[in-house]
Amino acid sequence: MTDTRRRVKVYTLNEDRQWDDRGTGHVSSAYVERLKGTSLLVRAESDGSLLLESKINPNTAYQKQQDTLIVWSEAENYDLALSFQEKAGCDEIWEKICQVQGKDPSVDITQEVVDESEEERFDDMSSPGLELPPCELNRLEDLAELVASSLPSPLRREKLALAVENEGYIRKLLELFRVCEDLENHEGLHHLYEIIKGIFLLNRTALFEVMFSEECIMDVIGCLEFDPALPQPRRHREFLTKTARFKEVIPISDPELRQKIHQTYRVQYIQDMVLPTPSVFEENMLSTLHSFIFFNKVEIVGMLQDDEKFLTDLFAQLTDEATEDDKRQELVNFLKEFCAFSQTLQPQNRDAFFKTLSNMGILPALEVILGMDDVQVRGAATDIFSYLVEYNPSMVREFVMQESQQNDDDILLINLIIEHMICDTDPELGGAVQLMGLLRTLVDPENMLATANKTEKTEFLSFFYKHCMHVLSAPLLANTTEEKPSKDDFQTSQLLALILELLTFCVEHHTYHIKNYIINKDILRRVLVLTASQHAFLALCALRFMRRIIGLKDEFYNRYIMRNFLFEPVVKAFLSNGSRYNLMNSAIIEMFEYVRVEDVKSLTAHIVENYWKALEDVDYVQTFKGLKLRYEQQRERQDNPKLDSMRSILRNHRFRRDARTLEDEEEMWFNTDEDDLEDGEAVVPPSDKMKSEEDLMDPISKFMERKKLKDSEDKEVLGKSGLSGRQSPSFKLSFSGSTKSSLSSPPSSASLNPGSPGSPGSPGSGSRNSPPAAAVPTKGALVGLVDYPDDDDEEDEDEEEDVESKEDPLPPSKKSKLSS
Repeated sequence: MTDTRRRVKVYTLNEDRQWDDRGTGHVSSAYVERLKGTSLLVRAESDGSLLLESKINPNTAYQKQQDTLIVWSEAENYDLALSFQEKAGCDEIWEKICQVQGKDPSVDITQEVVDESEEERFDDMSSPGLELPPCELNRLEDLAELVASSLPSPLRREKLALAVENEGYIRKLLELFRVCEDLENHEGLHHLYEIIKGIFLLNRTALFEVMFSEECIMDVIGCLEFDPALPQPRRHREFLTKTARFKEVIPISDPELRQKIHQTYRVQYIQDMVLPTPSVFEENMLSTLHSFIFFNKVEIVGMLQDDEKFLTDLFAQLTDEATEDDKRQELVNFLKEFCAFSQTLQPQNRDAFFKTLSNMGILPALEVILGMDDVQVRGAATDIFSYLVEYNPSMVREFVMQESQQNDDDILLINLIIEHMICDTDPELGGAVQLMGLLRTLVDPENMLATANKTEKTEFLSFFYKHCMHVLSAPLLANTTEEKPSKDDFQTSQLLALILELLTFCVEHHTYHIKNYIINKDILRRVLVLTASQHAFLALCALRFMRRIIGLKDEFYNRYIMRNFLFEPVVKAFLSNGSRYNLMNSAIIEMFEYVRVEDVKSLTAHIVENYWKALEDVDYVQTFKGLKLRYEQQRERQDNPKLDSMRSILRNHRFRRDARTLEDEEEMWFNTDEDDLEDGEAVVPPSDKMKSEEDLMDPISKFMERKKLKDSEDKEVLGKSGLSGRQSPSFKLSFSGSTKSSLSSPPSSASLNPGSPGSPGSPGSGSRNSPPAAAVPTKGALVGLVDYPDDDDEEDEDEEEDVESKEDPLPPSKKSKLSS
């Protein structure tokens, strides 16, 4: 059987001065050769791994607290604690520590050794103990000076603590306090304030246990009321005895537990309200006070959790319809405080705590409480619910799915949460924001579990969209029945913005559930009504919702948008905003720019065909003209399927050429005499002349004839635009399949521009060196390449060609070859 006497928890103090649980194991002491000394060893009870290996240093100060705790510091900012399951085990290890350090095991702290001057060392050797003046009224000033002078020196502070503890000095001081208060001796009371404050800074558990005892704690608080820096004394005792009431909502049968609760509340009050805010130098001096409160809370939660009768009575009264409202409010406030205390527990203990609450039926109890009219009670219930959702959202989801089989939608727990969010009376909607965050956690697929038999995501989302989504979207649908929001006040707009934020989250993280809901309920059209709101933040929320939908590039959504002409309210909002350079303007332009850059063909065609007239005059950005250009290019492809299919064949032929062939052809160019070439004849490798010229030229000729007819119609439209931004390159017809990506060997390729400057096929093509008249080869030259304007690779090549042709124009003899 495992020796429970040596069973311990290992704690370390983090940067926030909170204790972190490092694990549970069994402690032993043994000589460790590597550390050259006797050490404390803690091995984990789960796998036997080493949780702690700490050498018992003769100069380290160890503190024994509350009979089952040993605390010490191994470095300046590294504090450790061992919490024993049994007092006997703590005593055994304490004796071993004292044995190594040569101390009497009856002490609660081993002596610290610090670097001090020779004079201080001599003084310490000559006076082994610190002698306190008699505890009398006329010696209080001397005692206050002694305490103040001892605090800077760790050794003197230790001696002072031992003297105060051994002589029972605290109780004598508190008797003097009562005398001074009766005599209204303010000078003596001010001295007592400084003395008691100094005793707190001694940071010693044994002294705290005396000061925080039932018979002493109120007098200690009384001493701290008389701060000499204040004109009038504080009234802390009056508050604790008359204003602060201990409400025992469920009778606590254990007197030790009751006393521990009283003590913890009062000590917490001393720390938060009575003691002055510690300076930077004093902060670490109160670490033992923090530890005292922390371990008290852990002990209280453990004792309540183990009392099954107490928890059973608590939840029985919470869910009992006969319980009076005042009584239920007290029960809820107690449960909230209970859950708040649980936050001090370490992860393993917190798991056990919430499992206990779940087994006791905390969620059905919360459902009853949330149905009450009392705002304060509902607020406390919301806080408790947030603890549960943050701890284990799957537990909450499982409960609501089970209850949906028995109850109507109106009284489901999640629907109650949604209704409280919608009905929040706070002008700033503080409660609604908190509840929206909880709902977001519950519908987040990232924290949903998937097992072999079932998928929580599928089941819960099906439940949510069937039973809860209509409740969430009800305010949105009710407020968007016309072309403008029915109610456009600030509070309503804030609520709708919260709902839209959650719906946007659903669009991003849910798939077919939200898609079916949006399309079947026509949600997007109703949302876009809000772009007419006077509140810019709400209009932007509506735009963000639509932008997320477009960003999915889902054709189901796109067809829904086109079928219902849902860009119309966006265009209206854009035109209403005018030329103002604000967030609304940028958000709408970014949406159209996304459609253009991502080349969403269906939406591009829809926008140009229906809204071009309204947008064609917007020239401070090139987005809309770029959309028109995309549209023209799509039409060209649709009208010339043969040309479109030929593109891929010829491009493959071009890019899969062998490198050696390219070199041979370049060499051939330079070896050919210009005089050997007839005017207008292109250099064509014999391998490419084997292709059927007629098959390739036929669709090109038809394409060019149709294009000439269209030039006159489009010249006016794009003549206005004068695109100065990103331009698509013109169609290129290159002789010879040996074209290279750069112009390192210009004679190996020839580029012709089939369109006139400003035509849809070649905007800005007039800047090219080749004359526009050379639209179609006059001789039977073989066409080796057809490029399309939407090809990003070709755009880059053409831009490079433009730059190089301007910087280094070809000689006239080469021009004649290229213009042929």
